[in-house]
Amino acid sequence: MSAHANAPVIIKKVKKVSGEGHHGGAWKVAYADFVTAMMAFFMLMWLLNATTENQRKGLADYFSPTIPMVRISGGGEGAFGGDSVFTQETLAHSGHGGEPRRSSDADADEAGSAAQEAAALEGVEDVLTGNSGESMVSDLARRHIITEVTDEGLVISIFDTDTETLFKKDGAAPTLLAVEIVEMLSEVFGLVRNGIAVEGHVAAQPVVLAENASWELSAERADALRRLLEETGVPADRMRRVTGHADRRPAVSNPMAVRNNQIELILLRSKR
Repeated sequence: MSAHANAPVIIKKVKKVSGEGHHGGAWKVAYADFVTAMMAFFMLMWLLNATTENQRKGLADYFSPTIPMVRISGGGEGAFGGDSVFTQETLAHSGHGGEPRRSSDADADEAGSAAQEAAALEGVEDVLTGNSGESMVSDLARRHIITEVTDEGLVISIFDTDTETLFKKDGAAPTLLAVEIVEMLSEVFGLVRNGIAVEGHVAAQPVVLAENASWELSAERADALRRLLEETGVPADRMRRVTGHADRRPAVSNPMAVRNNQIELILLRSKR
């Protein structure tokens, strides 16, 4: 028998695996990066929509480089601009004291001042209308006062009714009602320091007159209110203008209505 006849028989079994094999976890990393990028994108869109220009400027500054190149105020020579390990003992400290204030900071301060002024004017309006729970205006005077906040400031209109007037007929002499209202307004005006404008208006005449005295009458009544305010304690330097508008700006559609006899007192916003 030959040597090949005595050799052991080797049987090789090949195991077939159905389906695809495992491809590793690289796709998970790519997917996580994609989700992170999408979240950052949507956060950016939300910030652009939900913030003001000043806030966006602040966010941009936050992520900008903040290392100053040559911003020193120590005053000295050498490679370190006068700084050394003994700088705190021998020289003025380095800093940004000589730099102008950044525009974003100035804008923020201006916005804060405007907001404070608006809140103060609204506080005056609340006192006059009783929205705050307390009112310094009597029931009689309240029937003659309305307020409105405009771009120019807080407009306080005081006007005639069919039964009570602010001035004696066809003249500029204040009635007791006008004096009562002005005394109250003088006290309220002390809550703020805004400038004051006084504007007079009168109703149109039922007939065409040869000489229309509406201009003079409206100006005289406005000036009479200005004098009353000063006599009751409002400083004269707060007065910015006194104007007569005649019958050219009626408060109601009927130009001859008594309601058009009114004085507008405006607490002016500060110019910025």
